[in-house]
Amino acid sequence: MVSSKVKDVFSTKFKSINKDDPLSAGLSIHKKESTPVLVVLNNKGNYAGVIAHRWIVRSRYDPATTKVESLMRSAPTVTLEDSLSKVAKLMITSRISQLPVFSGEKLVGIVTDDAVIHGAVIGKWGNTKVNELMTKKPFLVEEDESVGAVLSLFREHGISHAPVVRNGSLVGIVSIQNIITSIFQPRQSQTVGDMSGEKAPVLSIPIRGIMTKPVITVLPETTLKDAVEKMRKFDITSLIVISKGRPAGILTKRDLLEPLAEMEMPKQRITVQFSVKGVEVADIQRGVIMNDFEIFSRKYQKTLETGTLFVYMKTHGTNYKGQQLIHGRLQFRTRRGSFFSSSEGYGVEATFRTALDRLERQLLRSQELAHEPEYAKKYLKRIEFPSTEF
Repeated sequence: MVSSKVKDVFSTKFKSINKDDPLSAGLSIHKKESTPVLVVLNNKGNYAGVIAHRWIVRSRYDPATTKVESLMRSAPTVTLEDSLSKVAKLMITSRISQLPVFSGEKLVGIVTDDAVIHGAVIGKWGNTKVNELMTKKPFLVEEDESVGAVLSLFREHGISHAPVVRNGSLVGIVSIQNIITSIFQPRQSQTVGDMSGEKAPVLSIPIRGIMTKPVITVLPETTLKDAVEKMRKFDITSLIVISKGRPAGILTKRDLLEPLAEMEMPKQRITVQFSVKGVEVADIQRGVIMNDFEIFSRKYQKTLETGTLFVYMKTHGTNYKGQQLIHGRLQFRTRRGSFFSSSEGYGVEATFRTALDRLERQLLRSQELAHEPEYAKKYLKRIEFPSTEF
């Protein structure tokens, strides 16, 4: 359990911008200060919201003529006495890495994901080994893969980082941020040169031209405290976990925030936490999803005892007969390990059910449940194995 509170880790120093300023002013501040999120103030100097650098970069607005107010969002607020677990939960739900801290009605500072993570690992939790939290068997990309192929991989599986290999050996790491800053942020050009200086369509550029190298790595037995310190030292958001000279896992900030958020959940049961972006979820849809989750929870409550299902959903803005094209990603953290699945489809319920079905298939064929006869039989039935064989 993490005992630290917001008052132990927050900062009274933060960068702000006026809601009527152009987006270009926000880009300028980020370039000078490298701050991912800015506090937005109204004309009276009072808190109005936040704006993230990535929102500006990914928007199609003209930064010179568009006001900050058009992209700013209302962020969850926290108090000095709130637990770091609660803050982690709010960051995951809102997808905002920097939250405003209030004392009564007064804005007194901000708390960042880096501060929350660092505050959590300085205690006993920091002695946890990396292999207990890392995402195992990460998707690997060859250095000659195109930017377009990597973007498709990121979109399909809801991930933001991938190790880059050459003949199986680690040579770099690529993130969505690499792609944004190297490809899409320079709006003045539609093409950029590849490694040899030739012009090529941006999505055809080999990933080796924008990947980060050398790669900062850790071992599976490295403690979270040491891993986080490495992240802080090199100012990075992920670490590749190496075993026997090969990539065995990846540890990201989200891998650290999720178990922290779990500490805020009720104990001795399987819980669910949603994080949606641009997805409209009606009450009746939410009811259907929760019913599916309750059925799933009852199936595995006895064996898994506790766990948290993190549901990430975002829309790609395409509609078909009134239905949103939605990408869903599930991450199920349990005492017996972590399980992942993803899906893409039209409609909230269908996307969730497909992802949940894929997750259940992973559970039933996992080593963690391999010696449970009840679940072994369920898996064989799911894959339509002849019943006479068991």
